Amino acid sequence: MQTSPSDNLATLDTASSAPRPAEPGGPRRPASPWRGRVMAAGLLLAALNLRPAVTSLGPLLEEVRDGLGMSGTVAGVLTSVPAACFAIFGLTAPRLARRWGLGAVVCAGLAAIATGLVLRPLAGGTVAFLAASGLALAGIAVSNILMPVIVKRWFPDRVGAMTGLYSMGLSLGTAAAAAATVPMTDALGGSWRVGLGVWALVAVVALVPWLFLARDRTNGSEAGGPEAGRSAVSGTVTGGSASGGSAAGGSGADASATAEAPAADGTAIRITRSPIAWAMAVFFGFQATAAYISMGWMPQIFRDAGVSASTSGVLLAVVMAMGVPLAFVLPRLAARLRHQGVLVVILGVFGLVGYAGLWLAPAEGAWAWAVLLGVANCAFPLALTMIGMRARTHAGVARLSAFAQSIGYLLSIPGPLLVGVLYQHSGGWGQPIALMAGFMVPQIVAGVLAGRDRTLEDEA
Repeated sequence: MQTSPSDNLATLDTASSAPRPAEPGGPRRPASPWRGRVMAAGLLLAALNLRPAVTSLGPLLEEVRDGLGMSGTVAGVLTSVPAACFAIFGLTAPRLARRWGLGAVVCAGLAAIATGLVLRPLAGGTVAFLAASGLALAGIAVSNILMPVIVKRWFPDRVGAMTGLYSMGLSLGTAAAAAATVPMTDALGGSWRVGLGVWALVAVVALVPWLFLARDRTNGSEAGGPEAGRSAVSGTVTGGSASGGSAAGGSGADASATAEAPAADGTAIRITRSPIAWAMAVFFGFQATAAYISMGWMPQIFRDAGVSASTSGVLLAVVMAMGVPLAFVLPRLAARLRHQGVLVVILGVFGLVGYAGLWLAPAEGAWAWAVLLGVANCAFPLALTMIGMRARTHAGVARLSAFAQSIGYLLSIPGPLLVGVLYQHSGGWGQPIALMAGFMVPQIVAGVLAGRDRTLEDEA
């Protein structure tokens, strides 16, 4: 019987109590070194392409608005499109992965990104521009949802390190698009259409390893690749207690064996009734709000303060580049802590100080505020790590990732739009920046709650 997308997210089904038979031929063979390298390269290249569609637009937003006749409010809608696409299309990721496998779905997502980035510069009006952006962002959405599952399934003994690699690639792609788009646009003739279209080439390059990973079915049995990815997304999660598993979501035979035990009372874990799931969703939603406001509006804030367009793009790159070193530090540090709330509070304080400086002296202290807000934006790799730590099974991580990211991105949709509306009607940045700072408060509260040392299975 088919299930609806809401069913996929609402319930973590209780597993059968019957033990599974041993795999024929003994335990799985370890992945060959070259296949592991292809997987790691594919993960990094995919991560590099999950933000340029967004951050390449911010530095050129004024030119795009002039070229397409957009008002501030419509531009606010445009900066909310990423979150909307992530919320809507992210819901389809678990079902697609069950049907086609993790590798195939991510490969299709990268193809959608490349196609959307090719079509976007050809748009003759706002509607066409939004539609092409939506296609690219749909591909980003499904890949976003599945990346924590891929890390946990393909690299179960290196969750922290591979999450760091993925987060580093995400930050590098984000920063490179922000810093390089304006100089490339100038070098290629000054057309914003050419400047945005260049990033399609990067997406095409990223497709190469995923064409292999999508087609090669042997890595499902040897290294937990696409075939194993199906079971990671469609597998069942049980309640009950378990002591096995690493801090970053569990690994090894002990965690897997524990995942097969049914809940003592036979109840299913309903993720919509899970305090952990909702805390993660709210935390993810507000950090996404801050990130997409920064990517969409931060260059304009600096430009309105008298900073040049190219320097404003570099400042956005600084905000995003702070995630490169911290992407390695934060996941590993979080994995060693029983409660990640202290990290949430520290990042929140950096954000509040950065917004205060941006309000008081946006141009004079621009570089300092960019660094502070860049540190605050590192809540994203922390959130990814916490998703892996709040469930003990692959299926639990898959469902929690889909729920937290889809609901989180849904919650983040109004933020960039409200900033655009306030900017349009107030004529300045005082009220929008105050709103940004206000968003940090619920982010901190939800993050502290999500950081408690509990898992979905504990709530069964």
